[in-house]
Amino acid sequence: MGTYPRRMHTALDTTDPRGLAEFYRVLLGLRYRDGDEPPADGTTDDADWLVLVDDDGQRQLAVQGVDELKPSTWPSAEVPMQLHIDYAVPSLDELNRHRRRAEELGAQLLLDRTGEGLEPSYVMADPAGHPFCLLVGTP
Repeated sequence: MGTYPRRMHTALDTTDPRGLAEFYRVLLGLRYRDGDEPPADGTTDDADWLVLVDDDGQRQLAVQGVDELKPSTWPSAEVPMQLHIDYAVPSLDELNRHRRRAEELGAQLLLDRTGEGLEPSYVMADPAGHPFCLLVGTP
């Protein structure tokens, strides 16, 4: 039997590639792929494709620049969620800590589900409007 395709990374569209890459870099403790780092002189760059990797160098997330992007209006169906990523944490204390961190980095709370079920969660929107979930669960 042959091999199966494997996830290389998840790519998100955004009108601000560097800004969204920085949000996820800090939130998830990732780093830029070699060559994708911000300019050393602090100038603004025009990168339209950036890849973030983990400590082992494995691709985790990419951001792609687009001219226009309508943010999701979830839970309204006007502009559907289309895709969301779930991030697991081990405890309710960690869930609340990461919610605060995400908000400090520019995320917005869309829905508080901490009182529901076995996996308390927050549905958040990143700075570009992409929904993602922080939840207590097993990764």
